[in-house]
Amino acid sequence: MPATTVLNANALLLDMDGTLVNSDAVVERVWRRWAEAHGLDPEEALKVVHGRQGYATMALLLPERPVEQNHADNRELLAQETADVEGVVPVPGAPAFMAALAGLPHALVTSADEGLAQARMTAAGLPMPRTRVTAELVGASKPDPEGFLKGAAELGHAPADCVVFEDSEAGITAGRAAGMRVVGVGPRAAVHAPTVHVDDLAQVRIEALPDGTLRLHISA
Repeated sequence: MPATTVLNANALLLDMDGTLVNSDAVVERVWRRWAEAHGLDPEEALKVVHGRQGYATMALLLPERPVEQNHADNRELLAQETADVEGVVPVPGAPAFMAALAGLPHALVTSADEGLAQARMTAAGLPMPRTRVTAELVGASKPDPEGFLKGAAELGHAPADCVVFEDSEAGITAGRAAGMRVVGVGPRAAVHAPTVHVDDLAQVRIEALPDGTLRLHISA
C-alpha cells in the first residue's frame, strides 16, 4: 500500500512554472539564446533560472553587470516568453487539482509577470486564480519570502496556516523562509528538502472540511 501524508491548511499558495504548468521547453529556448549571446554555458545557466525572476538570475550569472541592464534584459525576455507558448502543457494532475480548489482559499505566487502568467495558464488550459502575486507586486524575487507572505496576507491567513506548492530550490527556500510547509512537485524539488515530495499533482487529493480546513491527502 502506498504511504499517505496528511497536511491540514487554511489556504494554498501555488507556484506556476514547474508546479502547475510545464513550461520547461520555452524557458530553455529563451535562456539558452540569452546565455549564448553573453558567452555563458547554457547548461550552467539553466541550473539557476528556475523559480527566480529573470533579473535575479542574471545577477547571479553576471554579478558585475549593472542592475539596470539586467532589468532591461528581463523585460525583453519576458516579452519573448509571453509570445512563445509552444510546448506549454499542464503538469499531470493539475487540471483536476485546480478544479478541486474552485471556491477554496488559494493564490498564485509566481515569478512571472501578469502577462506571462495569463499566457501560460491559458495555454495549459488552467483557470487563473482570482488572488495572485505576480512579479510586478513584489520588490524581491524568490528565494525571498515576500511573495508568499503577500499571498497569505491577501487571503487573510497566517503563514503557518498556509501550504506552498513549489518545484524549484528558490521557491522551496522562499516558502520555508515564510514559515510555511512546502509540497515539492517534480524532479527539481526532490533534493531541496520540502516537507513532502510528489512526482506530480495526481498524487494530491484535496478535501474541504466543514470548518473550512483544507485537508491534503498526499500519496507517496
